[in-house]
Amino acid sequence: MLSDVNIVKIAVLVSGNGSNLQALIDAQIGGDIPKGKIVMVLSSCSDAYALVRAQNAGIETAVVQRKNFTQGSQFDNAILTVLRQSEAEVVVLAGFMSILGSDIIDEFQNRIINVHPSLIPSFCGKGCYGIKVHRDVINSGVKVTGATVHFVNEIPDGGKIILQKAVDVAEDDTPETLQSKVMSQAEWIILPKATAQLCEKIYDDKISNSN
Repeated sequence: MLSDVNIVKIAVLVSGNGSNLQALIDAQIGGDIPKGKIVMVLSSCSDAYALVRAQNAGIETAVVQRKNFTQGSQFDNAILTVLRQSEAEVVVLAGFMSILGSDIIDEFQNRIINVHPSLIPSFCGKGCYGIKVHRDVINSGVKVTGATVHFVNEIPDGGKIILQKAVDVAEDDTPETLQSKVMSQAEWIILPKATAQLCEKIYDDKISNSN
């Protein structure tokens, strides 16, 4: 299937360890993203372990660091250049710690997805990411949290929800144990699934338009 010219090209944007990227790579290897292929992994950090994961899987990598640009628009343009060169059709944010500007969002309208470690609209929005989310969940006393995959728009965590999966919060959970549970029980499941669904839609649209 991966030799099909209509296979949807995926770029994954990362900043850190890359566990969600690994879930995507494993899903691709296992045939769970049959109409998509990861062609580029772009990191905002030069020492992100996600780059090693990508290289081990034979995926092309690039580094674009915000600190190297005086303006956000320059940072966005550098990212856009990499995305265009890779011919990416879908952009997956998998632990990407920078906010994308309107130029990128407009060019990939309804083709950028993000995974957030809570059940949106709870514990989300500007400044709510990473371990802070899980700390806030525990401090609130709620008994259920989870993860959400959503389309990306110009409002942080404000795009249309694609998939959600709930995770129980145990009495003895710490932010760290809860983070691990949410990743393994939700994020690593719904991010590849949502990616596969989006790729299938784009693939089918391309087939329809070519007939």
